[in-house]
Amino acid sequence: MEYTVPGLEAISRQLTSLDRPKKAKMLVVDDEPDNLDLLYRTFRRDFQVLKAESGVRALEILQAEGEVAVIISDQRMPEMKGTEFLSRTVPEFPDTVRIILTGFTDVEDLVEAINSGQVYKYITKPWDPEELKAVVHRAAETYEVLKQRTEELRRSQAQMALLARLVGVAQQSETLGSSLDPIALAFGDSFSADHCLIQVVEAGKLVEAQGSWGEGQNWLAQDPLAQAAIRSGQMQACFNVPTDAGLSAQGHYGASGVQSHVVMPVALRDEVMGLLSLQWKSPFSLREDELVLMHLAAQQVALSITCSRHYRPLVAA
Repeated sequence: MEYTVPGLEAISRQLTSLDRPKKAKMLVVDDEPDNLDLLYRTFRRDFQVLKAESGVRALEILQAEGEVAVIISDQRMPEMKGTEFLSRTVPEFPDTVRIILTGFTDVEDLVEAINSGQVYKYITKPWDPEELKAVVHRAAETYEVLKQRTEELRRSQAQMALLARLVGVAQQSETLGSSLDPIALAFGDSFSADHCLIQVVEAGKLVEAQGSWGEGQNWLAQDPLAQAAIRSGQMQACFNVPTDAGLSAQGHYGASGVQSHVVMPVALRDEVMGLLSLQWKSPFSLREDELVLMHLAAQQVALSITCSRHYRPLVAA
């Protein structure tokens, strides 16, 4: 049975409109200018191609640009052989797929590089353009699979870590009030927010009890997204406030510098017990699975609030 999150469908449409696929990055390295230009022309339509005339320069580009999907490097270059250069990229960019171009019979170097996982494939010079294109596209697909698996593992670990933190807060806090700041910290940290608020709702109204993490003021009482979340019991979000005429006209967004805002009702059995507000000071986007995790975690918080109301005071006596 598919897990549903109230309000997620509308937000998913907003995310889809923001999601513009970008060309994957690749780095080509060759000390011969003609070869470098040929590689650039061959792949510029399908990739964002970065060029380097040496291994040293290529390492500088990677430090500045970050991870790329594919690296194509010549083997015989001054200062640093291709296999040596590629081996230096492995620790920081393990998912990058590496291809060697060689016009020589450097068998020992190539065998060692391939066996150690540093090189995906080697291509002999002069290469066939169509063959090289096919190899590079397979390499890019391999990179995407590796990134997807890495990301799935990271998501699973993040989900377990957030839920475990919330359970720990619930167990260690003596009052509901004392649990709210740690809850805000857990959510703000997990979703890289600039400011996170959690505020208790009673009888459809925000009350004084609140927790906060990061720098910012609490203006939820006057915020259209927060009020809509209380009324509907559904998640509300805007991932680029300056482009939303209604929200950008609200003075508190301009004053706070918040450009992305997600408001999650903390609800149980259709009763809104609180609001979770995550704010970013730049346009920001979340994946659907992250929004589902946020909803699951908010339900855990709702259970904690329910238990606190029955067994713990709002503040210590």
